[in-house]
Parts: sequence; C-alpha cells; structure tokens
Amino acid sequence: MPPPADRVRDRGDHTGSRDHTDYSGGVYGSLLAASVVVGAGTLGAFPRAELTLLLLATGVVFWVAHVHAQLFGARMAQRRRLDRTAVLRACREEWPIVEASLPPAAAVAVSPLLGLDLRATGWLALGVAVAGQVCWSAAAALRARASWRMVALTSGVNLLLGLLIIALKTVLKH
Repeated sequence: MPPPADRVRDRGDHTGSRDHTDYSGGVYGSLLAASVVVGAGTLGAFPRAELTLLLLATGVVFWVAHVHAQLFGARMAQRRRLDRTAVLRACREEWPIVEASLPPAAAVAVSPLLGLDLRATGWLALGVAVAGQVCWSAAAALRARASWRMVALTSGVNLLLGLLIIALKTVLKH
C-alpha cells in the first residue's frame, strides 16, 4: 500500500512524517556513478580497487555537498534554525545518493569472480548504474502515486539519459 500523500517528500515541507526519502537523489547518484565509470578510463596499478573507491567516494562527497546545500542554502535562505534534527533529516533525505553508488561499486568489486577483464568490468558497472537510475526514477514516480504512464515516461527519460552516457563511453572508447 502506498504511503499517504502527506508522507511523500516535498522539499519545502518537513513537518509530520519521519519518512521523507527523496528518491530523486538515487536517480542523481546513479547518473553520477555512470559518469564516474565513463570518466575514469584507465586507472593505476589496482584499477578495480581504485574504481570501486572512486565510485564510493564520489557518492559520499556529493551526498555531503547536497546535505550542506540543503542545510545552509535552503534553511538559511528561509531563516530557519539549524538543529540536530534538521541535520539528521537532511542526511537521511540525501542518503540515496550514496546508496546509488553501491551497486556499481559492488559490480566492479565482484567482476574478477565473474572472469571479466577491465573493459568488461567498466561496461558491467555502467550497465548497473544505468539500471539503477531507471529503477530509482520508477520508484520515485510510484512513491508519488504517479500514473503508470508517468512511471513509464520518467523511466524512459532516465533510460535515454543513461544511453547518452553509454554513447559518450563509446565515443570516448573507454
């Protein structure tokens, strides 16, 4: 059963429910992870370990940046007091950015067990990131009680964005 309408997160309203997860952070984080995979190219002596750490660190850094922006941008502009509850809420709301980096990082980490070379590892991580992006967008639409048409539309748009990243990887010949 979907959550009541007042439990669906709205960036401007933080009253009421404790459940304010913003799945758009997962979409953003997945797109970010795909971009990291494409931009990483050939790394140093331990490319899988380095790519795994790069994916995780990038997710964490962007999470901190989003928390900071939410706390000091929006709250200060609205002259709202900053307290422990607000900090914890912002951390929780932006956490999907970090969560989105976990599946592509895990794909890179397990790729040797699958017998994949570095090139195939990059493609696997990219595919996982794009799939995550589409799934996060569908989850956000479903959570917002969007029609099936809107769920399909947002999933399609995110798939197109993912395919654009894949096209960049192909053009860059990574």
